[in-house]
Order: sequence, then C-alpha cells, then structure tokens
Amino acid sequence: MTEIMVYLTQYGYIALFVLLALGIVGVPVPDETLIAAFGGMIAQGHFHFAVALAVTFTGSMTGMMISYALGRKVGKPLLERYGKWVRLTPGRLKSAEAWFKRYGAFSIVIGYFIPGLRHLSSYMAGISKLPVGRYAAYAALGALLFCTTFLLIGHAVGYHWNEIAIMMQRSSLKVGVLVTVLLVAMLAVAGFVWRRRR
Repeated sequence: MTEIMVYLTQYGYIALFVLLALGIVGVPVPDETLIAAFGGMIAQGHFHFAVALAVTFTGSMTGMMISYALGRKVGKPLLERYGKWVRLTPGRLKSAEAWFKRYGAFSIVIGYFIPGLRHLSSYMAGISKLPVGRYAAYAALGALLFCTTFLLIGHAVGYHWNEIAIMMQRSSLKVGVLVTVLLVAMLAVAGFVWRRRR
C-alpha cells in the first residue's frame, strides 16, 4: 500500500486508472483501499470528486471488459492452467462458477463487493458467453455502486482513512450486501409501483 500511495501521489488520476484496471483483472492490488485512499486525498483537497469518480468507473470498466474478453476468447482451460499467476486458482474458479450459475448476471453487480469474486465474475460471464451488451450494463451498474461507495467512505474519513483501511478490507462484503439489499428494495418498490399503474 505504501508503494501504491507513492504512485497515487506522483501520478494522480493516471495511477488510479491503471492500478484499478489491473486490480480488477486480477493483479494483487487492494481495490477498495485504493479507492478509499483516493477518497481521503480528495477530502484533503488534492483531487476532485467528480473526476475521481469518472476515472475509477472507467478503470473498473476497463478491467471488467478485459476480463470478460479473456474469458470469452481463451475460455476456462487456459484460466485453469495459468490463472494462478493472477490469483485465479482452480478453487476460486470453481466457486465463482457455482456463484455465477446460481445468481446469473446479477452476480456481476454483487461480485464487485466480494474480494476474489470481483475478478472472477467477469471471466465467468465471458466463458458463459453472456451477451456483451447485457454484461456491460450489469458491469457498469456494479462499477458505479462500487466506486461511489468507497470514494464516499474515503472522503468521509478524510485524514483518518489509513486507520480504517484494514477494517474496510474486512467489511467490504458487508458493505456490498447492504448496497445490494438497498438496490433490490428500490427495484422491488419501483416494480410494485409500475404494476399498480398498469
């Protein structure tokens, strides 16, 4: 994380974009902490929130689309053989495949908030030949929720972001579940209202 902070300080938005894209693909980068750290730097006046949100969203989507393309082109055998080099172990692949079969495309949205699954859900979507338009829509929704959530957390704690970075890594699943529950509740209410109007 110290090295990452050096890159963020020196190269700003470019470092944020590149590190986040690589982290989503599977390179060992602590994505939540990276975004929260940048949120803290925004609170200190070093960067702008709107630009940071656009950069984190674009970086996430870049990583997700690369992962999807790899899954679609090279398929499962190559990932099983060489995935360990980017933290995609056979066990993780198997778990992600089961998760994807159970929850379908919605697992792409939830997967952002679960370390490990975030990297694998895109590969699974590519392997299962999920239509690219549908995949991109779910990936964009997940990226927007994920980036906004952790930028706001980092911004809220400001100068104290470093003190809660470890806690955030441990609680990212809880944050994801909370955001997902709120999203499902909003969709359910919208569906109910739409049905009543019909």
